[in-house]
Amino acid sequence: MSARIDAGTREASPPWLEERCDIAHTVPDDSSPIPPSLTIVVPTRNEAENVGPLVERLDRCLPGEVLEIIFVDDSDDDTVAAIEALERSPYRVIRVIHRPRGERHGGLGGAVVVGLRAARADWVCVMDADLQHPPEVIPSLLERARATHADLVIASRYCEDGSLGRMGELRAAASRTTTILAKMVFPGRLRGVTDPMSGFFLVRRRAVDPDCLRPCGFKILLEILIRTEGLQVAEVPYQFGERHAGESKASLREAIRYLMLLWQLRLSDQTRRFVRFAVVGASGLGVNTLALLAFAEIQGLHYLVAAALATQVSTLWLYLLTESFVFSGRESTRGPLARMGLYFGMNNAALLFRGPLMYVLTSIFGIFYVASNLISLLALTVLRFAVADMWIWDAARRARRTTGPALYNIHDIVTVRSTVPLPELEQFRVGALDGPPTIDVRTQARRPQRVSAERHFQYDERLGMFGFWIDVCLGDAIDVVASPLLARSPHVLYTNVVEPILRWTFVQRGYALIHGACIAYDGHAYLVTARTDTGKTTTVLRILDRQRWENNTAAFISDDLTLVTPGGTVLTYPKPLTISKHTVAALNRPALTRRERLGLPIQSRIHSRGGRRFAFLLTRTRLPIATINALAQWLVPPPKYPVQRLIPQVKLAREARLEGLFVIERGTDDEFRLDPDEMLDILMSNCEDAYGFPPYPAIRGHLLQANGKDLSVVERQIVQRALEGVPGRLIRSSSMDWAQRIPALIAAPSQRRGMVPGGLAIEGPVPEPGTGG
Repeated sequence: MSARIDAGTREASPPWLEERCDIAHTVPDDSSPIPPSLTIVVPTRNEAENVGPLVERLDRCLPGEVLEIIFVDDSDDDTVAAIEALERSPYRVIRVIHRPRGERHGGLGGAVVVGLRAARADWVCVMDADLQHPPEVIPSLLERARATHADLVIASRYCEDGSLGRMGELRAAASRTTTILAKMVFPGRLRGVTDPMSGFFLVRRRAVDPDCLRPCGFKILLEILIRTEGLQVAEVPYQFGERHAGESKASLREAIRYLMLLWQLRLSDQTRRFVRFAVVGASGLGVNTLALLAFAEIQGLHYLVAAALATQVSTLWLYLLTESFVFSGRESTRGPLARMGLYFGMNNAALLFRGPLMYVLTSIFGIFYVASNLISLLALTVLRFAVADMWIWDAARRARRTTGPALYNIHDIVTVRSTVPLPELEQFRVGALDGPPTIDVRTQARRPQRVSAERHFQYDERLGMFGFWIDVCLGDAIDVVASPLLARSPHVLYTNVVEPILRWTFVQRGYALIHGACIAYDGHAYLVTARTDTGKTTTVLRILDRQRWENNTAAFISDDLTLVTPGGTVLTYPKPLTISKHTVAALNRPALTRRERLGLPIQSRIHSRGGRRFAFLLTRTRLPIATINALAQWLVPPPKYPVQRLIPQVKLAREARLEGLFVIERGTDDEFRLDPDEMLDILMSNCEDAYGFPPYPAIRGHLLQANGKDLSVVERQIVQRALEGVPGRLIRSSSMDWAQRIPALIAAPSQRRGMVPGGLAIEGPVPEPGTGG
């Protein structure tokens, strides 16, 4: 038993801090609680009769989990006493956070936020206490989260076999109406989510920042979905249960609070900032116009010169107001002078556009120069706001996201610690490592002064902290130090530095990281390989998307790179997929925001096949191409998205048995079988094709040597063994119709002597399971 402590008994504490006061049942002998594997957050209000049955059912359905159950209580009855009377367990910790009257900020949503702040497990399940959210669904939520690498798994009443149960007709109609209304207001953010109003969900604790939430009423899930960028969402169907005891909290007041929540979410912080920015800009128009008239009419300067000088006057005015009014209170790692310099640079760069526009309007169309000046200023308002919001005043948010090293565990084969988060490895991110990392990555201003090491190399384009350089010490533990520029360009840090090191580290451990996408049908894996920029990503996405709408049998393993073992097992390597506007056009309802779609044409143009060819042409010059690449990808990041954003509810597979390989090429329509040597040569050639950009040619020789072995020979042997007995086909196409032809080949019946499970015909005897041929 434990004593009750009210949150309101502390003095001079802010409300959010007061709400975190708690009490806890601990294990016997007053020992420290076992670290929980799952936290259950249960907001309660007058649920004294329900908490006992709820905990009993949680114990029964989650026998393998160490539970932390946090009741955030807003009750005026004996709910806290009922919780304190619950039986103790060495594998269950119960904590109570009681919020007295006057301190119940945000309603049920506010209670959930308090629970999220207090949770200690990596995974947090939010559910009601009335047993309308069946605890027996939680194992399915956990299984779905682990299978899909999702950040958020929703228990949905509207997907697949879900239902509203015996909910009354009026309440069911209200539920459907609020769901439809939410999806109408946020069509992009809620694409692929069938039940955004659910109060029953599982969330990765570090994926949601409670400080970004502004809870209002029941619908905290909607708040999380709208205010949290980049969430990977999955769903599990469930049947809404019957209330065990007590009364429903739904009311007209909650309906009004829901409408208020929609309004607040729609009128986002960014929208409010833009309105302020526009108001400040309107005042700047007046200042700019007066300065323009003074320079042109009083000083007699040419109108274009006068416009340039007037820009300096209005920019100073606008900067002062923007700093104190638009972005007031936003922390920044840049000082005021740095922000001012960037702001002046932005506005003066805009003159390169405004000058020609004013000339055309005034000298060609005869519009009064004051009017043409106003038109040119208004035309750039949105662009100027975007630059100010995402770059000049955005540094603090980037810094908060990157505090502390990012840790990654890749199938317990290789571990990575990096001071710069590596988006390509996000699916392997963990909270802690069991020991020292295999690869340790950090950025700093100066190259380290190392004691002479046998396997140590550098690559430096001689531009100091503003350019590309790396310093690498190889061994059982690999130490990578990179220039500060690469902290700004994490895609380049990973793709051009970390990934080549990973490739040959895997080889030392008996695995090969091959250049090929991989999909699985019922545990049977099929590789799709091609030269870079052929269309492999679009092909795999189309296959998965079509299967989702037909029979949902195909599962995603990898897109660009796949890990293989000598025995023929493939392991997932789920990097974000680099897409184009054509890829998005080929898919049904990818979950991209409007902002992401608007930026896609520019990103696609820069990171296209033509852009890659141009970059490789530059490698033949003496230009610092690695630095140019890092700068380009810092200013315009590549359009990379997890597969779950492109195909919501896609099936994911962690590993499968390799049963076939397809090589796709552009050209005259043709198709023929490959012999084992041809397959191996093509696959190894494609692997090298993926690693041709600087600094790889300069560092390759250092990476290939380990313990007197040539790792390229070892890698080839691993791949050769993995492909033993595996059939392969080369498919040429002039229309890029591989997404139709590959599934047909996998599923087609065959009259040949053997058939690999899954349908791809081979010649000769079928390999024995587990032998790899």
